[in-house]
Amino acid sequence: MIAIVDYDAGNIKSVEKALQFLGEEPKVTREKEVLLQADKVIVPGVGAFGDAMSKMHQYGLVEILREIAKKGTPILGICLGLQLFFESSEESPGVEGLGLLPGKIVRIPDKEGFKIPHMGWNSIGINSSSRLLKGIEEGAYVYFVHSYYLQAAREADVAATTDYVVNIHAAAEHENIFATQFHPEKSGDIGLQILKNFIEL
Repeated sequence: MIAIVDYDAGNIKSVEKALQFLGEEPKVTREKEVLLQADKVIVPGVGAFGDAMSKMHQYGLVEILREIAKKGTPILGICLGLQLFFESSEESPGVEGLGLLPGKIVRIPDKEGFKIPHMGWNSIGINSSSRLLKGIEEGAYVYFVHSYYLQAAREADVAATTDYVVNIHAAAEHENIFATQFHPEKSGDIGLQILKNFIEL
């Protein structure tokens, strides 16, 4: 069973629909027992880092998600979900993230001719050892909506990169922890393949 973590963040519905399209019956939940028993866990999300962490604490999800990651259950963060997996974000100074992986979230710098938030399709460079991106062609286009981006602390954790003003760590992967800054559920057939890869881990 795949559990989608419900912490009142936007975008949960479209992730649920994409999984249903792939023949899964995901459970949208914040119940500890259900989350701990799930075969896979997805943390989607659109919104602000600080608000999201506040909800995570309110619903007692911080320790649960750390426990899930620790016990080896595959866990996938999407967009804001990716950002929450790391230690901190410039969007909300002083607010600690889940710290599942080392790294920080920083603002995309302003540059003439580039709009912030970065919104739209961008091609990704893929780390060939990535399990999440297995079978995805180098330079494939995926859909982004974000103003902040990941700087992973360990190069080995970077599963994909994209260029928008700066070099952006677009996906991360370490053992059972996976995360994408882009939205696989909005990235057409390529995105569905990425979700399928996660389901089949």
